Amino acid sequence: MVHNKEAESEPRVYGYTRTASAALSHFICVVFTVFIAVVSGPGSSLFSWHPFFMTLAFSFFMTEAILLFSPHGSPIKRFPHKTKGRVHWVLQCLCVSCAVLGLAAISYNKHLNGKPHFTSWHGLLGLLTVCVVGLQSVAAVPLIYHSLAKGWSLAKLKRYHAASGLVTYLLGSASLLLGLSSGWFTASVREYTWYLSALCPALTALVVMNQVTGAYMAKKRLQS
Repeated sequence: MVHNKEAESEPRVYGYTRTASAALSHFICVVFTVFIAVVSGPGSSLFSWHPFFMTLAFSFFMTEAILLFSPHGSPIKRFPHKTKGRVHWVLQCLCVSCAVLGLAAISYNKHLNGKPHFTSWHGLLGLLTVCVVGLQSVAAVPLIYHSLAKGWSLAKLKRYHAASGLVTYLLGSASLLLGLSSGWFTASVREYTWYLSALCPALTALVVMNQVTGAYMAKKRLQS
């Protein structure tokens, strides 16, 4: 009897933990985005738009786009999967738009100041991330209009999209972390604030990884 009770309570504990993790991720992505907006002061200079738009893209829009499918923390959990898919795509388009604006802001700012482009790891990884997230959003169109994907099953497309989406999200998180290591940000905040800031994309990345891999493993168990 004790073993059965433990077996029944274990999934419940996991459920509570994942619900708390998803709620924390929603909170972190909002607070982190607002914090970077306050530090950068968008509109105060051309450069200021770069950290603002990039954080809005990868910390807020992309995180929320993935958490839409969380069984424990989706803000539209009761909506049909088709609706979630369309909202997800809209959020991803907003992510791409902000990422392109952020890239344009830093590129034009460097051009005006006569500085070389994409010479740091942050710049190179950021450029790669913007390109990948754009391709990821375009590649998702057949998931909405399946008639465009002739010869491909919807299940296989979803599996590839989830895997590539996780890689894209991790690239975005790594780009944010490298941005926090820039001279501009380290000079703008105190040391303890930097560590708290760096925890934000790291923690949300862990939650997203757990969500995507957990969903994939659950499907594998159902198929076996």
